[in-house]
This record gives sequence, structure tokens and C-alpha cells, in this order.
Amino acid sequence: MKTDKKEVNAIVIDFLPKGYASDPRPVYKREPVVLAVGTDQFKLLELVPKAGVDVQIYDQVYIGDAERDTIERVKRRIGYDDLTHTAKMELPFAVETIVKEHEERFVEFFNKSISITPKLHMLHLLPGIGKKLMWEVIEQRNKKPFESFADISQRIKSMPHPDKMIVNRVLHEIEDPDEKYHLFTTK
Repeated sequence: MKTDKKEVNAIVIDFLPKGYASDPRPVYKREPVVLAVGTDQFKLLELVPKAGVDVQIYDQVYIGDAERDTIERVKRRIGYDDLTHTAKMELPFAVETIVKEHEERFVEFFNKSISITPKLHMLHLLPGIGKKLMWEVIEQRNKKPFESFADISQRIKSMPHPDKMIVNRVLHEIEDPDEKYHLFTTK
């Protein structure tokens, strides 16, 4: 499970050049807002872009401590309910992009996942994995560690899209503030 550290990169899921429509201040006094999801821990963030910078949905932006090209500052961490309708619609696509770009990290999850309690295994937390499928994953990874999502779906026929299982779990963890177990996100 992830430790709580700063995100370094994020993917833009909405850009409000004139700020939030609900902001009572006059438009000329509002600050532009970028809504983004971090690429490491999937933190939802509200960012302030640098003046005059063009920001597009799905842009990957650097938000680490060094000099930034696009983002002036990270304003705050936000919850799923704070996202705009557009950001909520774009979030699954951004998460899918992150999972595919960091395939090795998520394949490693299938290779290294362990029991959380005597009756609950980390694999059980993925949508669609019950006891039978969990044991098949464990048996296959003990023979030879998985090398890719394609390798997983090739060796475990009843799991044609392991990447989608990860994406769905990440979205569940982001959307449900009461989720007890966080495999890929931080509370």
C-alpha cells in the first residue's frame, strides 16, 4: 500500500481558465484552475497554472519541487465530490492512461500481493477476483512471475483485462471516501 508522499506529475482532467462558475467574485478577480490526478498515488489536485500558459485536458504536468513550466502552484488536494462534471467524466480515461504507462508497477502488484487478514487477500479487492481466481493467480505467479498485462491474460484465461481490474479498483478507491483498504491510492 502507498505511503503518503508528494505527487511529482499529474494528468489534467479539467481546465477552468476563468475559475469556478460558482465563485461569487467578478470574473476578472477569479484565478484559473486546473483539476488533475497525480500519476503516482492518484491524488486529486487543484492546481493554479502560470499566467498565459495554455493547458489542455490529458496534458501531463510537472508539479514537483523543481522549476515548473506550466503550473505555478499546487493549491490543494481535493476529494472526488469536489471535481467538476467534466473532470469526473475524464478521470477514468486519465487513470487508464496512468495504469497503461506504468504497467510494470501494476503487474508487480499481481506478483507481490499478499494476505491482508487471514480471510482477505489483496487480490480479492480487485473487482471480479474471488477465491478460485485468486488461487489461479498465485499458482501461476509461483511458477513464473508475470511480465505484462498480456502475460497475465494469456496465462489466466478467465482474466482477459487485468488492466481494467486495476483501473476499476483505483476509481473505487478515489470515489469512495469510506473505503477501508487502499491498494493504489492514499486516503
